[in-house]
Amino acid sequence: MPVVRNVSRAVSQLLQSSGCGCRISIVPVRCIGVSPRQVASDASFHSVSFAESDHPRVLITGGLGQLGVGLAKLLRKRFGKNNVILSDIRKPADNVFYSGPFIYADILDYKNLREIVVNNRITWLFHYSALLSAVGEANVPLARAVNITGLHNVLDIAAEHNLRLFVPSTIGAFGPTSPRDPTPDLCIQRPRTIYGVSKVHAELMGEYYHYRYGLDFRCLRYPGIISADSQPGGGTTDYAVQIFHDAIKTGKFQCNLKPDTRLPMMYIDDCLKATLEVMEAPAEVLSMRTYNISAMSFTPEELAQEVQKHVPELEVTYNVDDVRQAIADSWPMNFDDRNARRDWGWKHDYDLPELVTTMFSYLGSDSRIAQAN
Repeated sequence: MPVVRNVSRAVSQLLQSSGCGCRISIVPVRCIGVSPRQVASDASFHSVSFAESDHPRVLITGGLGQLGVGLAKLLRKRFGKNNVILSDIRKPADNVFYSGPFIYADILDYKNLREIVVNNRITWLFHYSALLSAVGEANVPLARAVNITGLHNVLDIAAEHNLRLFVPSTIGAFGPTSPRDPTPDLCIQRPRTIYGVSKVHAELMGEYYHYRYGLDFRCLRYPGIISADSQPGGGTTDYAVQIFHDAIKTGKFQCNLKPDTRLPMMYIDDCLKATLEVMEAPAEVLSMRTYNISAMSFTPEELAQEVQKHVPELEVTYNVDDVRQAIADSWPMNFDDRNARRDWGWKHDYDLPELVTTMFSYLGSDSRIAQAN
């Protein structure tokens, strides 16, 4: 930062000695809250503070995933459709494209991302771009680029333009040496996937930027997220979505985890609600920058029993996948989220019975269950 001070001083002296005798207003360079990538002295952009706008101007990166589309819908309802920009490198479906502003954004292209923030006067940024665990393990170099280099770009731009930044974390940020029942906000973290490692990196870098540059960084560790809008993709917690599809289609479900494998889970509406709540929380009530959030914790056996209340004829068998089981055994069994509940009033709406009823209400309307009922 001494370089910035010296440049500022030199420019000030030069302008004040202008031959025309005009008085020129000098904008002081901030030494706290400025990103490591300094803006060129001749850069031209306009940044809107919260005081200048009724609502935040929001950008969501990686927005075509399960959470991004749902979050955009929630934020547009609250802040207005045109104040929330969804972005991704993929082509959106028609219903997504016409539901509100969409823009192409590659988080590895620093210049393009910075132009989007400046030209659209962004004040809040939700960074959902990431390669998840299974894909990341199959292509570690790409996961490292997207999850770490992309994060660095976002951090620098957010600090440079005084954005409020949200980056999600995960139960995968913990490892086999972490306390599991319950897992507190602060404890040892030694994950064994590139996805988990990159999320620990994001947590620590966000906290560092907060204390070093004044970045308003906020992060939640999500449990397994269950949604009727997404198809199971073979992830460790995806059995909790697969069981509903199989119950409706075939009446038979084979689980790839042991029946007593307990993991924290959450319905997507609670996840999105928590994300909005932590972003709206006054900075002074936040005692930390990364919080656990939890709603329920169950085993495959407990979930199957609740599902069988709706589909009594459902047949459940177990064929354990050793890789997924090893991952699940290294993850928390229960999240301790007392700090979130105390600091900003987090409270979930969906427990296991409500979750199951809601999933069937979305998935089962035209199914064999509805016909049987």
